[in-house]
Parts: sequence; C-alpha cells; structure tokens
Amino acid sequence: MDPFRIEIPQAQLDDLHTRLDLTRWPEELPGAGWSYGVPLGYLKDLARYWRHDYDWRAQERRLNEFPQFTTEIDGQRVHFLHVRSAQANAQPLIITHGWPGSVAEFLKIIEPLSADFHLVVPSIPGFGFSGPTTETGWDVPRIARGWAELMSRLGYQRYSAHGGDWGALISRELGRLDAGHVTAVHVTMFGRAVGTVENPSEDEQRKMAGRERYQRELSGYATLQSQRPHTVSYALHDSPVGQLAWIAEKFFDWTDSVNAPEDAVDRDQLLTNVMLYWLTGTAASSARIYKDAIGIWSPPQAPSSTPTGVAVFPAEIAPPVRRAVERTNTIVHWSEFDRGGHFAAMEEPDLLISDLREFLL
Repeated sequence: MDPFRIEIPQAQLDDLHTRLDLTRWPEELPGAGWSYGVPLGYLKDLARYWRHDYDWRAQERRLNEFPQFTTEIDGQRVHFLHVRSAQANAQPLIITHGWPGSVAEFLKIIEPLSADFHLVVPSIPGFGFSGPTTETGWDVPRIARGWAELMSRLGYQRYSAHGGDWGALISRELGRLDAGHVTAVHVTMFGRAVGTVENPSEDEQRKMAGRERYQRELSGYATLQSQRPHTVSYALHDSPVGQLAWIAEKFFDWTDSVNAPEDAVDRDQLLTNVMLYWLTGTAASSARIYKDAIGIWSPPQAPSSTPTGVAVFPAEIAPPVRRAVERTNTIVHWSEFDRGGHFAAMEEPDLLISDLREFLL
C-alpha cells in the first residue's frame, strides 16, 4: 500500500489549454438539438468554460483532501480512496463507479457517509489512476476478485458494497464471489441479464420501455466499445473536446435533465470527471471493459444469495423491474424515488445517502 497524491504537471494543463484553443469545430444542422448528438452551441460554451473558468487545481486540492493509495492487484496498479470513519467500529463500505464515471462521482457523498462508514472508493482497473491496463481480461469477476483482495489487505473481514453502472455489476458479483465476507450489496441498476416479466403492470411497462429505448437509441457507444474500443480511443485520446462530447452526451441522456447536463449535475464536477479520463490517458483502457466483460450482459444471471438493496431513480437508463430482479437476487430492500437518474451520487446525493443508511445501518 503506497500513499498517493494527485499532482498533475503544469505542462499537461498547458497542453490541454492549447488543444482547446486549437479545436476544429464541425458544422451543425439547424434545429437538430440533442437528437443528433451534442449540440454545437452547448459544447462550445462548455469547452470555453473548461478552458477559461474551470479550476483544475481547486478540484485537485479537493480530491487530495481524501487519503489515497495505490497497490498492485493481479499485476495491475489499483488506485483507491480510503476514508476511515471517526467511529472505530463503523461498517466498511466499498463504493464502485462505472463508465463514464470515476471516483469524482462520489465527491458529494464521501464526507457525509464517512460519519457512519469506513469508505473504500477504488478506481476500476483501466480507469483514472488505476490505468491504463497492460493486458486484456479485466472482466467483472476479475475486478470483483480484486476488490475482495483489496478489502482483505485493508483488514476488513465483514463489509458491504455499493455501485451504479459497472459498479453495480461489480458490487453484485463481489457479493457472490466473496459471500463469506460481504454482508450486503446496494445497487442502482442491473444488467440486461435480468430479463422481462409477463403481464407487466403499468409501472413495469414504463420501466421496460425505458430499457428498450436504451437498447434501441442510447446504446451505440456500448456496441462500439464492446467491438472496437481502440478505434474510437484515437479520437478521444487526442482531442479533449472529443473526450468531452463523448462523456457529456451520456450525462444528458442518462440524467434527470431537460435542456443540458447541468440541469442535473454540477458543471465543475462533470468536468473533473472528464479530467480524470483526459489527464490519465485512459480513453482506450476504460472502454475495454465493454469488450472484456461483454458476457455479463447476456442472460442468465448467476443467482446471488447476498442480501441486496436497490434504489430506483426515475431517469435511470435501464430501471430495474423488481419481479425480474427477484428471480436471481435476494432483494430485502427496495426504494423508488421521484427524481434523479443514472449518476445518483452526483444528482441526488442526499437521497442516495439516506437510502444507504436506511438499508445498511
């Protein structure tokens, strides 16, 4: 375990600013809005803010307020935040992000949760300061085994897990593979493998329609990254505006927003999340999880006996249907909220914090 501190050389920030200044902007169809992708006017304004108003050093200091470490697991460097509670007997909780997220997703919930939990917040191998990866094969079971090893090294014999997006799949698998040590799992979504239900209620129909829309209209990025992740990475690795657009689009489509991602998430926090991809050069290695772990999306799901809690936010891209989820999961807690989306820790931190406390404490 080696202490870690984020210290980005100024030369990297200067290079970013130069690239932003030299952006070659495409043309745009009038009136297309978000239906054809990120609108030109919106992205120009966001890039201008990134270049002239966003303060990375302030965000770097904020991230460095939390104790951070790196360790090697299964041949890969793993970066993680380890925030211990003032309560010596607090419950350990490992929290995992997804794509296109990062540890920056959790900036609003770490301090409040640390009142009740010892928090471990790792970067998935290939993401942020846990990347780039140097070999293929980092699928969900391998990451889950890595998390079990990490928690063991930290001396946590009994702990719980939370996640959304890939973090939800990893947390669920961690509960299965390390069932002797994981007391409970809390998630905000499940994969496609949970399937559908017969004779659905009106609410179930709405949720399944959301899942179908994701498959039909919003999953192109996943198809590309699960088939040819390196091809798109050349553009994302070379162009900060390309990386920005690739991620900002998801924050519009997947959040409880109306006109722009900032309806739902803080602009600086969004950009800090983008920076953790740009500064670490992990566009390619983070995308590889879709190819390495493609099998996790297909049914059937292996059963899990670990007590599981679910928080359902209405703008989630693939909202879970309880009857379907209960086939292969031991659901003991289920909450549904009237606001929020895929990035719950950023959008509705208070709701997520209260649900975690209600379920786990």
